[in-house]
Amino acid sequence: MFTPLSVILYISLYVGLLFSIAQVVEKRIQNKSKPTSSNPWVYALSLAVYHTSWTFYGSVGFAASSGLLFLGIYGGALIGIIFWWITLKRMIQVKETFRITSIADFISTRYNRSQKIAATVTLIALIGIVPYIALQLEAIISSFELITNSPNSGPQHDLAGWIVTLFMIGFTIIFGVRRLDPTERHQGMMAALVAECLVKLIAFIAVGIFATYYLFDGFGDILNRLKEADLEHVASFTATKDSGLMWITLLILSFSAIHNLPRQFHVSVIENANHRHIKTAMWVFPLYMVLINLFVVPIAAAGLLMGIPSESADFFVLLLPQQSGSSGLTLLAFIGGFSAATGMIIITTMTLSTMVSNHLILPILERIPTLQFIRSYLLQLRWLVVSLILMGSLLFANEFSDAYILVAIGLISFTAVLQFSPALFGGIFWKKGNSLGAQLGLLSGFCIWFYSLLIPTFIKQGWFSEDLLTHGPWHIQALRPEALFGLEGLHPITHAVFWSMVFNISCYIIGSLIFSPNKNERNLRTEFISSMTTRKKRKARPTGLDAYIPLQLKIEEAKSLLSNYIDEEKATNEVLTIAEDLQVSKKETITIIELVEFHRMVEHVLAGSLGAASAHNAIENTIRYNQREEADLKALYSHIFSELQTTEKDSDSDSTVSMTSFGLIEELQTQLDKLEDKTARQQETIDQLEEKIEARYQEIMKYRLESQKIKQENLLLSKELKLLKGDEEKNP
Repeated sequence: MFTPLSVILYISLYVGLLFSIAQVVEKRIQNKSKPTSSNPWVYALSLAVYHTSWTFYGSVGFAASSGLLFLGIYGGALIGIIFWWITLKRMIQVKETFRITSIADFISTRYNRSQKIAATVTLIALIGIVPYIALQLEAIISSFELITNSPNSGPQHDLAGWIVTLFMIGFTIIFGVRRLDPTERHQGMMAALVAECLVKLIAFIAVGIFATYYLFDGFGDILNRLKEADLEHVASFTATKDSGLMWITLLILSFSAIHNLPRQFHVSVIENANHRHIKTAMWVFPLYMVLINLFVVPIAAAGLLMGIPSESADFFVLLLPQQSGSSGLTLLAFIGGFSAATGMIIITTMTLSTMVSNHLILPILERIPTLQFIRSYLLQLRWLVVSLILMGSLLFANEFSDAYILVAIGLISFTAVLQFSPALFGGIFWKKGNSLGAQLGLLSGFCIWFYSLLIPTFIKQGWFSEDLLTHGPWHIQALRPEALFGLEGLHPITHAVFWSMVFNISCYIIGSLIFSPNKNERNLRTEFISSMTTRKKRKARPTGLDAYIPLQLKIEEAKSLLSNYIDEEKATNEVLTIAEDLQVSKKETITIIELVEFHRMVEHVLAGSLGAASAHNAIENTIRYNQREEADLKALYSHIFSELQTTEKDSDSDSTVSMTSFGLIEELQTQLDKLEDKTARQQETIDQLEEKIEARYQEIMKYRLESQKIKQENLLLSKELKLLKGDEEKNP
């Protein structure tokens, strides 16, 4: 048995070790050493943040009650990994082009940088993931109380909860929210995350070997004892009556989660340094997944055979070594569970704080002039959001700690992020998907999820009358939360998944078909899809129209805009770097197209801090063109549309538009390049003609000289003949 003080000391030493690893990696990067994130193994192992306390503790509890059904949580993920070279690679290519900061930013960028869609995705993620964070906090608190024999209720329990939460707030800020730009890869954090992933794997395997070969004589012995104790369901694929539908449900949820979970999207997409690392991840991550689940059934079986109550199955990993007197293994198991929970908390809270600040708080600040000064404190604002999310998660954990076991809470969150799938995958693979369809799909799916899963949870907590479950609102049987439209007999999760996807997908398709997006959305859609198929990165190039726009004024304007969100010195450096990249830093005046490219790159920098949607909105609200600039832009765009014969119809003619150009500016540059090539060819032809004319002229001059010479010779001959004739006449 450990004292609370000793466990806190061990945790502090462990966290200090992780912090040291992160610091060493960060210093190597500052010294221009090889970045850790460029290592495909680091990338592949960091993806194991997918395995949280739900895996470390909850899978054993799931297996104890439902047998091998827990594998459905990982089977769908494995199927999703098989398609990563198609799905994940495309997401990474889009991230590189648009500097995506989160899944909300990704989805909103696809649909015309819609702030409404970004806000909707953020709200769904926030409401859906807070219970999942609460699950991790509850796992840490419960395991702490378990190995210290502390009370699981009362003032000491509350104190332990607040201590753990404050510890996680500091841990998250130090490791995950130290910088403003979330698109900068957090190499130190990734290194610490990999260390945690290895620790939880080693801890779980150690407990599994202990249970299988120390408490029993191997897998065969455990299976025989299960038969004797009539516990065969632990190793059965059909331990429950509705196991077939539940298998399908879990496969769908886990396939979605491996792409849609905010933490998973951040690690797999945002932290990716090279899309080729996906190939390594496609075999390393599944291998990790197999290893960490190898001893789930033996541990579950060992706990039941040892007589530990099934109600404590979620913590068999701790109870088995503890009851056997192995204090060292108990501490290792606790550290493993702590690693599993903290890895998820850090990445998820960091990602949610970015989404909330960029897509919920910042748009509000932009609309209230008296609050716009807060924009300069965006990093501190994210720290505050981190604190509020974690404290809210603790309150949720305290309120709903007895409502569901670990697995149930996790499945509720998985069903929430499932609502992103139609908009996400539809945006990648279906060109006709548009902003109205995405918004309708997200809202309808979220409403069904909330009504069919969260409302029953509130009812079981006593917040609403149970008549709502049994009779439905206004006694309409078809509207019962767990039996919508008369569909009864399904597991609540299966029921919610079915109806939320029916409404979500239907609204997405119907909304996309009946709504005709404007040309800005169509252009961005083309650019978005092009970024997934274009191999080479496109860079800004100087253009060739009349230069009349004072560069210094535009630089000062850009500095003023950037300094509202980032440090003034950094803003100055970024603007000067952009001018250098555009090759205009030594010019006094620039062209209108160079100005547009300048603003586009400023937006690109701003997107790293605010997200693509918020950055675009900030540019639109701040940057102004004068009358001449605005007139020139309109004339140029009109000419481009005329020359390229751009259609206004949302049809297959979209495929005839050049997929190798990014928007109007790129198409204009292409046209200018073609005109320059044509002019060069014409000049070459003119030069050749001039050479021919010159040669011909030389020939004519030569002919004239020869003619003059012959003429002179003829005159001399004539004179000589006359003289000869005169002599003959004189001397006959």
